[in-house]
Amino acid sequence: MRLVDRVKHIGNAINSMIDRGLTSSGLNQPTSISSQEDSMRLLDRVKYILLTPKTEWATIKSEQTTPVKLLLDYVAILALIPAVATIIGRSLIGMPVRPMGTIPVPIGFSIGAGVFRYLSAFAIAYGVAFLANELAPSFGGQKNLNMALKVVVYSLTPMWIVGIFEIIPPLSILILLGFYGSYLLYLGLPALMGVSKDTVTGYLVIIIVVTIIVVLLLRTLEGIIVAEGMDYGLPHDIWYYFRNP
Repeated sequence: MRLVDRVKHIGNAINSMIDRGLTSSGLNQPTSISSQEDSMRLLDRVKYILLTPKTEWATIKSEQTTPVKLLLDYVAILALIPAVATIIGRSLIGMPVRPMGTIPVPIGFSIGAGVFRYLSAFAIAYGVAFLANELAPSFGGQKNLNMALKVVVYSLTPMWIVGIFEIIPPLSILILLGFYGSYLLYLGLPALMGVSKDTVTGYLVIIIVVTIIVVLLLRTLEGIIVAEGMDYGLPHDIWYYFRNP
């Protein structure tokens, strides 16, 4: 497929994903003061949670919201960043395959990887929040799933933002910058879950370790699903190096 055709296919796929994400959050409705305010609130939340987290956690604690609204209005938008970047990076630039260099991934499999990563964001956010909520009493905190989801979702903000580096697969190592979210979590757990500063470190470590394990498992599953599908579409000699790097 020519590069121009590949770009067109990717553009259509990305537009479709964005439309679905915006539809779920209501941001694709006709322009209005309300929708503009929602967009500004999203941008402000991202900015303030990254730059002034201590004061932003106090604001977040007092906000009235629901788990569904938080997932649709925040996660559904930010999770598009790494998902779309994955589609672009794998299709236009490709995956590094030793010793054959960079091999572009067929658009269908790139979209599959992007969709899987998008859905994984919801599973990670809710799963880790559920764990944080269940563990809270063990560390002197109070169980409150709504608060737990807030602290986990907003702490994952850096991970979704740096997901933009997936556009250039060799630079995807920079997603480690997303570990800034650990600091956000450190500040947010006492503020929202009521744990003391004496117990927050142990609480934090357990949550981080579980999050890393979940992310690695999902990434592995993503690779297996996509790779097994590609097994039927790549020449044998190229596929050999995917399985035997």
